[in-house]
Amino acid sequence: MSDDRITRGDATRRAVLGDAHVDRAAAGQTDLDAPFTDLITASAWGTVWASDRITRRERSMLTLALLAATGNFEEIPMHIRATARTGASKTDVLEAFQHVAIYAGVPRANHALKLAKQTYAEMEADTDE
Repeated sequence: MSDDRITRGDATRRAVLGDAHVDRAAAGQTDLDAPFTDLITASAWGTVWASDRITRRERSMLTLALLAATGNFEEIPMHIRATARTGASKTDVLEAFQHVAIYAGVPRANHALKLAKQTYAEMEADTDE
């Protein structure tokens, strides 16, 4: 795996998810999952997310829609939190989930929206403290 893509991927991941998230994930890393971390860092973060062909806002919306459409709900809160850094607004997220409702199913979009509401409430509570 290219060290250059891993370096670029780590920088992109930190810019999108925040240092605290990446540091927590790194602290829990073991020899078993280190190769997987390298794979997603180089591929997802060092290639797809590092591309400048679309904005991070657009990429954020696409990612949330794809996660909801495929039922990968466990990743949605992390990517909702990332919207604070990608520039995707609550309205953008709602629009993405409305597309999911029409093209992938209302139950998936409904659950994704529920997770988004919970995560936004947690984010707002964190800023109030």
